[in-house]
Amino acid sequence: MRIIKGLMACLALVVIGLIVFIQLLPDVATQFALVSERARAGLTKHSIQLDDGLTYVYLEGGSGEPLLLLHGFNANKDNFTRIAGKLTPKYHVIIPDHIGFGESSHPANADYRSDAQAQRLHQLLSKLNIKQVHIGGNSMGGAISVAYAARYGSEVESAWLLDSGGVSSAPKTPMFDAFDNSGKFALIARTPEEYERVYKLAMNNPPFVPKSMLRIFAKESIANADLEDLIIKQLRFDSIEERAKLIKAPTLIVWGDKDQILNIEGAAILHKLIPQSYVVIMPNIGHLPMLEDVGQTAKDYLEFRASIKK
Repeated sequence: MRIIKGLMACLALVVIGLIVFIQLLPDVATQFALVSERARAGLTKHSIQLDDGLTYVYLEGGSGEPLLLLHGFNANKDNFTRIAGKLTPKYHVIIPDHIGFGESSHPANADYRSDAQAQRLHQLLSKLNIKQVHIGGNSMGGAISVAYAARYGSEVESAWLLDSGGVSSAPKTPMFDAFDNSGKFALIARTPEEYERVYKLAMNNPPFVPKSMLRIFAKESIANADLEDLIIKQLRFDSIEERAKLIKAPTLIVWGDKDQILNIEGAAILHKLIPQSYVVIMPNIGHLPMLEDVGQTAKDYLEFRASIKK
């Protein structure tokens, strides 16, 4: 009994120490948490410059067939870090910050539509000497994945679309109705409070993050708000339906049934357009399945990959 009490006391001290650490040094604590999670996932950070001078910063780890994972709008490469831990034992995972986001280059006058981003990513993979790839993306990253698979079809082995953006024929959500009426896009945060609202809007079951750490994450978003305003205006009418018809690779379409950002009917629309497609609707999940339910999202993907090998 004394041993148990001693262990409980030690655990309590550790928890108290962590709370104090996070509150007093949130920048250091946040960076430590990111580095630790990347290490657990088997990922390391790299950078590479394209011939036009733009620089990609990306996470990479694991071995096997290459798997390129693409984050969405107002996000960065670490949206896929946690689920990457389930994937690096089987695949060579590459997770870049898109040009315009995260630690990659932020040119002010670039084309940020999905086809332009797909062409840049093809240059990135060429630099990495990757000729065949499995590709996956969430939201804006899903739209870019569709553009990539349509343009470079012979090089794409499979696609994984998580609550994909760009399905313009799907009914609008209230969030996009508000954007049309006000010109203000709800996913662009200019204050820490707006960032917290974005965090809650994006997920039905958001993982717990201390408020002090959320405010550190908010800094990147706030600093990029003006550029993101330009980017969303380019993306607003960047439809992917015609490109989706060109995808020949097996495709897994995943959608959270509580997505408040993109209408769930987008899943059925893409399913009709892409011949070899399969749909998974995730109950009680919002716009970011790979963050809200890491285990189930990874399980569904691994089963999909196993099925297409048969």
